[in-house]
Amino acid sequence: MQFLANFARFWFDFIVGDDWAVALGVVVALAVTVLLAQRDVGIWWLMPLAVAGLLSLTVHRAAR
Repeated sequence: MQFLANFARFWFDFIVGDDWAVALGVVVALAVTVLLAQRDVGIWWLMPLAVAGLLSLTVHRAAR
């Protein structure tokens, strides 16, 4: 049982890391991309835009 707890803790720390807002932003961007792609909307540009926006958010918060 300890192995499973350590495994889950590792993946949580790996994915979420220090900033839960970035992890949430990526999940939301992926979900929106999937939903719109299923409706045949050309949404290829959303993920690069989301990554750039999230990166600028983290840099701005770190610079404060």
